[in-house]
Amino acid sequence: MNKKEIVQSVKSLSENLISNLGYELVDVEFVEEQNEYYLKIFIDKNGGINLEDCQLVSEIIGEKLDELDMIDTSYYLEVSSPGLDRPIKTDQDIKRNLEKEVEVNLYKSINGKKHIEGILIDYDENTVTIQIEEEKMIIPRELISLMRQIIHF
Repeated sequence: MNKKEIVQSVKSLSENLISNLGYELVDVEFVEEQNEYYLKIFIDKNGGINLEDCQLVSEIIGEKLDELDMIDTSYYLEVSSPGLDRPIKTDQDIKRNLEKEVEVNLYKSINGKKHIEGILIDYDENTVTIQIEEEKMIIPRELISLMRQIIHF
């Protein structure tokens, strides 16, 4: 299996297991860092994630992955919170961030801009709408390279 297939398989396998434990599967990555492979699973829940949450999910997913033996190469399993500045990727992420200030980076500029900041006010299957002062900008989702909430400290 290639990296993309591994990620899809792990997402499919993990989603119900994680959901049944009361967590949300945020993302899965299979990456190579300094000649080592890492399977990274990001989870969340209302109120945030703690070390015990990560340990529980790691044990359950790790056992299932060992049982199925679907990844040919050796790897390290990491389960963690996606963090405050996590990317907004899914419809659920977008819904959770409606009416919040976001930054959007684009693959291709729109009206001369590749970086946009504003309030996320709406979305559908193909677009997101950002309120920038008095202007509403409708952005095709396929042009978004990164979108995340702006956190002010």
